[in-house]
Amino acid sequence: MSTGHGNIPDEVIAAVIARHDIVDTVSKYVHLTKQGKYMKGLCPFHSEKTPSFTVTPEKQIFHCYGCGKGGNVIRFLMDIEGYSFPEAVKWMAEEADIPVSWELSDHRSPRNQMRDILLQAHEWSAKLYHFLLNNTDHGRPAMDYLRARGITDKLINQFQIGYAPNRWDTLTQFLTKREFDLALMEKGGLLSQRTDGTGYIDRFRDRIIFPIWDQHGKVIAFAGRLMGEGQPKYLNSPETQLFNKSRSLYHFHQAKASIRKSREVVLFEGYVDVIQAWDAGVTNGVASMGTALTEEHVRFLKQQAERAIICYDGDEAGKAAAMKAVPLLEKAGLDVRVALLPDRMDPDEYVKTYGKERFRSQIIESAVSVTKFKLIYLKKNHILLEEEGKIRYVKDAVKVIAEISSPTEREVYLKELSHEFKIEYETLKQECNELRLSLQKLRQAGDNKDNLWNNVMNEKRATPPHLLPAYHNAERSLLALMFQDAEVARYVQDRLGDRFNVEDHAALAAYLYAYYAQGKEPDISRFISSLMDDRLEKVASSISMTDLRIEFNAQMLDDYIREIGKVPKLADIERKKEEMLHAQRSGDSVRAAQIASEIIALERDLK
Repeated sequence: MSTGHGNIPDEVIAAVIARHDIVDTVSKYVHLTKQGKYMKGLCPFHSEKTPSFTVTPEKQIFHCYGCGKGGNVIRFLMDIEGYSFPEAVKWMAEEADIPVSWELSDHRSPRNQMRDILLQAHEWSAKLYHFLLNNTDHGRPAMDYLRARGITDKLINQFQIGYAPNRWDTLTQFLTKREFDLALMEKGGLLSQRTDGTGYIDRFRDRIIFPIWDQHGKVIAFAGRLMGEGQPKYLNSPETQLFNKSRSLYHFHQAKASIRKSREVVLFEGYVDVIQAWDAGVTNGVASMGTALTEEHVRFLKQQAERAIICYDGDEAGKAAAMKAVPLLEKAGLDVRVALLPDRMDPDEYVKTYGKERFRSQIIESAVSVTKFKLIYLKKNHILLEEEGKIRYVKDAVKVIAEISSPTEREVYLKELSHEFKIEYETLKQECNELRLSLQKLRQAGDNKDNLWNNVMNEKRATPPHLLPAYHNAERSLLALMFQDAEVARYVQDRLGDRFNVEDHAALAAYLYAYYAQGKEPDISRFISSLMDDRLEKVASSISMTDLRIEFNAQMLDDYIREIGKVPKLADIERKKEEMLHAQRSGDSVRAAQIASEIIALERDLK
């Protein structure tokens, strides 16, 4: 039978959950350590320093006490990979060799249908551009240019590099013949509208074309590069329903396996840098799309890796971009290193000049700490031949060193500075300590004010969690027991039904009654899959983390039910007190006395 999952059979959902242990799945993305019967790690969905992300192997669920995300293994894959529910189940089924014999539901929203058409159009366009590069006279100069740049035929094919001819309507005619709606193609960034508004023309002309993929390997945009002089050198697809520059990373779909295995990502500035680095054996490289690194990029990378190596161009612009990227990456909790390229080179030039092996060993594997990079960057901005320039540099360098938390690291850098500039180590140490005292005063409120609950520096000062009303806790406890025992659920259904005071709790109870009515056994992971509601899944996973392991006890259940039932009665009493006050003010003493007796009866009933 099928439920609310399109055409996906219920037994398939149960099978994929059974075949994908949540600890094994989560461990591919999060480093988990055992704490009693739980597994804990840093949450991949928000930045934190103290682990609050908890996996319960026994119940096959996860829950983060920081951001509130939670659910079963299907929900985890949906959140971490951006899958829809059917996509997640399909992927899990294929991984477990479970036959995919169903079709995804036809009941798709117009927006999703439009997305599917655009993805299809981008796939066709990528094939056209690639064909034109490889098989036509138009593409020969572009092919010669790429080979001269050291990009081999193998790389051209692997990265699906193409060419857009110097014509106005090559792609326009191609898409017209395949009956694509040209207005939609313009919205999707493939075409441009003519200036007079009479039709459409190709967006990319006389450019080498680099397809841009999403994290699942679907073509979502293009970057077009000029071969000769002119501006702009690179022309990217505009932002569309498919393509968001602030979230997209070039070549992540191919690099993700290497990134997750090594827990390390290398950040480049350009597409060709990524391609040449890949050919040199650096298979964990990605690049941002014609934009500086954003917080969204960094948040996404933190889900995949623990260390980031910045390998930007060796010129001043590249170093400045690296300086801007460092604090973003460090704020997210990534260990940051910077690869230093000599003589204003970019990675592509370095590989062609010195070779693949040297690029890996001398540049990527020899990347320096952020402090070292900052000191080198600072040195370039001071005239060290002049005494005044030396003094300014040393003072700035001590400021950088003062920010290091490790006393050992500070000592190493201060000794290097002392040796290089013939200044007493103790003098530098004293100045460094004074700076650190100033910094500590500035940071007295902590290094993570917005999240005191999740901050090592503020653990002792963290405010206690907000205390929930008694009825709220009673409802959560009751639901936690109902998740574990169908008999408890039936007992509660007979005596309380859906009269929970919290809307989400009432909804969960209703779903649970229906779940057990189908003859299913208690299984919180499977129940969560039946919800199909992000908010309810989070609430259910949070409640199911409650450690209630008791035998069936009618008295305890009755106490919970009574506590929950008090709420509407208390609300009635408050309402009647207002009515009584209004009657007294109006001089209607008879009505006031009548209401008073009603209040007494309600209060007696509560006891």
